[in-house]
Amino acid sequence: MTNSGSHRPEPSTTANERDMLDGWLDYHRSTLAWKCEGLGDEQLRRNALAPSELSLLGLVRHMAEVERYWFREIMLGEELPDLYSTPDNVDGDFRFTSKDTWSDSERVWRTEIELARQSVQGRSLDLVSRPESHRRGEVFSLRWVYTHMIEEYARHNGHADLLREHIDGATGE
Repeated sequence: MTNSGSHRPEPSTTANERDMLDGWLDYHRSTLAWKCEGLGDEQLRRNALAPSELSLLGLVRHMAEVERYWFREIMLGEELPDLYSTPDNVDGDFRFTSKDTWSDSERVWRTEIELARQSVQGRSLDLVSRPESHRRGEVFSLRWVYTHMIEEYARHNGHADLLREHIDGATGE
């Protein structure tokens, strides 16, 4: 991991609302990828802050689930199975086996990001979800989902900072 993170797309400081939201979301997506860069499967699986079950691999798997849930299930009303969780393993994104690899998890995460982008392309930020899409019947605007996703990534990127520093001492902004 380089200290600069210079390969991350810097969000515009003067863009319109949609481009600003896309820019910040892409920035945070890239930040999580950066925090995982250069580590092997064992390091990415490591729960470096015991007793927490958080790991970098788990965060990537979790964010794949979150991308899928908010953009496709909530906003489009698609009925999709969970990627990793099961009734017997509700935290399946954070609980995995040696068969679960970084390569597979990263591919799924990047696929979910692309599907999320495609699902909202050209749609108004004023688009609202259907009440039946959410378990409590709440309605969300696409603007709210974008804001929530930026918050979700930012929070978990803070976790990723701490995990990475405990794994190999690497730090960055």
